[in-house]
Amino acid sequence: LLLPESKERLTAILTYHVVPGAIHAKDVAGTSKVKTVEGSEVEVKRDGDAVTIQNATVTTADIEASNGVIHVIDTVILPAE
Repeated sequence: LLLPESKERLTAILTYHVVPGAIHAKDVAGTSKVKTVEGSEVEVKRDGDAVTIQNATVTTADIEASNGVIHVIDTVILPAE
């Protein structure tokens, strides 16, 4: 549960889901690490058509947006506390 008092933790979680630039699924080969806006690195892995980010599976990839590319994942990923 994230309460208003935990604004810093919520900010960390949200920015952990953002990577600067535009990375498309086709740009990922094998296993890579990318730095998030939060400051930590996340592991991105491609195995055939399947792409995972940490322990989350990308369910919809490469949604073009005005400010970047969105990849829908099936779970929330959390930075270390």
